[in-house]
Amino acid sequence: MVAKQRIRMANEKHSKNITQRGNVSKSTRPLGDDKGVGPWLLALFIFVVCGSGKAFLEFFTIKAQRFDSKLVQGLH
Repeated sequence: MVAKQRIRMANEKHSKNITQRGNVSKSTRPLGDDKGVGPWLLALFIFVVCGSGKAFLEFFTIKAQRFDSKLVQGLH
């Protein structure tokens, strides 16, 4: 008997989902003027990405120069 009552209560609780099918909002969050990321955080992100890219390029150009100089020395 308890199981039938529990099922009936669950059906009543979720029956509105069936009647509102197709009329659901696209987002559960309230829509507003949320910018997401502040300008300081965006600037920091760009700084870190550009800085790591610059360090990456510097590292591999120095490594390539060393490789080229060893290659040239090996040919002579």
